[in-house]
Amino acid sequence: MADSSSLLILAGDAVEQKDLFRSNSWGATAPLAERMRPRCLEEFVGQTQIMDSEKLMGRLLRHGRLQSLILWGPPGCGKTTLARLIASDTGSHLINLSAVTAGVREVRAAVDDAKQQRSLNRRPTILFVDEIHRFNKAQQDLLLPHVESGTITFIGATTENPSFEVIPPLLSRAPVVVLEPLSEDDVEEIVASALMDGQRGLGKLNASVDEDGMKYLVRVAQGDARLALNGLELAVLTTAPDQDGRRRVDLQNMVDAIQRKALIYDKNGEEHYNLISALHKSLRGNDPDAALYWLARMLAAGEDPLYLARRMVRFASEDVGLADPNALVVTVAAKEAFHLMGRPEGDLALAEAAVYLATAPKSNALYKAYDKAKREVEERGSLSVPLSLRNAPTQLMRQLNYGSGYRYPHDYQGAHVPMSYLPESLENMRFYEPTNRGYEATLGERLKQWRKRVGTTHRQAQSAKPTAKS
Repeated sequence: MADSSSLLILAGDAVEQKDLFRSNSWGATAPLAERMRPRCLEEFVGQTQIMDSEKLMGRLLRHGRLQSLILWGPPGCGKTTLARLIASDTGSHLINLSAVTAGVREVRAAVDDAKQQRSLNRRPTILFVDEIHRFNKAQQDLLLPHVESGTITFIGATTENPSFEVIPPLLSRAPVVVLEPLSEDDVEEIVASALMDGQRGLGKLNASVDEDGMKYLVRVAQGDARLALNGLELAVLTTAPDQDGRRRVDLQNMVDAIQRKALIYDKNGEEHYNLISALHKSLRGNDPDAALYWLARMLAAGEDPLYLARRMVRFASEDVGLADPNALVVTVAAKEAFHLMGRPEGDLALAEAAVYLATAPKSNALYKAYDKAKREVEERGSLSVPLSLRNAPTQLMRQLNYGSGYRYPHDYQGAHVPMSYLPESLENMRFYEPTNRGYEATLGERLKQWRKRVGTTHRQAQSAKPTAKS
């Protein structure tokens, strides 16, 4: 193992040791996050859920076994470090590619290199592809036969959901290992180690971070060790030593150095769907506090406010429905209010709609009724409109009995006349079944009476029909 002044750089034909410091003792040639990258498993912090001796990763490392893998997790959680440690632990030749810049030519060159390593040096090769989700289908297909034959052990790293971005044949050959954002305790441990390390870290700068500055750094890092370390380095280097030669980093120094981490959000990726799902489920679950949080989270991350307004309009019909008819009125009004005012004033109209929806009685009876009606249309096709419901603007149509038998409801008590308005084959079909929640309870009672009268009239009409002679 290398001493503390060197870092194992796993690349090319061998594991090289490179001095990371110039003669001026602290002028690093690489960012702090790269210098502090763990050199052995004992230095690796976090991810206990996969590093446990009974988990896949723990078992592979304990037995020194090679297995193609896809490491899925957020930035700065240790994906690249794990790939390097696996290569080091198994004595493998490691080839690093980034799917952002590499293409078919680079993949083929890596395969040729792997074949040479196996033939001449009897060394296995790990092909590590960062951002594997950036490879298109053809590029991913190119890996398959070489993974299958064992020419390469493939390790891919991605921040995107592999089930969306990686082709199924590759997923079947490379189990997905899920990495979580590092905990705040993990990030603080990594930062403290960097402050104390006099060889690779900032120990020679005689730096310290006060409690408030450390809490801020750990919080805004959101589990990203790379961001925390690089933010720490900038804060320390931009803080002047005091008369005792100490660099005392306080909260303001840290805020100035880090500014503000952009919220993790990809409007075209999984996190977009995770957040809108969280908003919907909070509205459906009658939790206005959570609804406000997820709404604010998406707005702060740059989501289109009108997209959120449209989703809430849909929610008003789908999940609230006629349990509270005003829900649709409120959400459409909120959409128009935002369109009129813009941000930030219009945000409050969206917040009002979110709270209204979250606290409204819920019913998806309307959603289910329309879905059932659509299925009947798809299955039965164009059923004939009953003659009584047809328009009869011409003499010919009237002669053909168009409109015959129609009774005008306003001519009857309560503006209701018991008759069927469905095609004959669907006369007994019921699509809308209101719940007993909110305004639907009133609708349910009303429909119960109407349907009872229609059913009675229908049975009387049936009994009045002449029976066929045998």
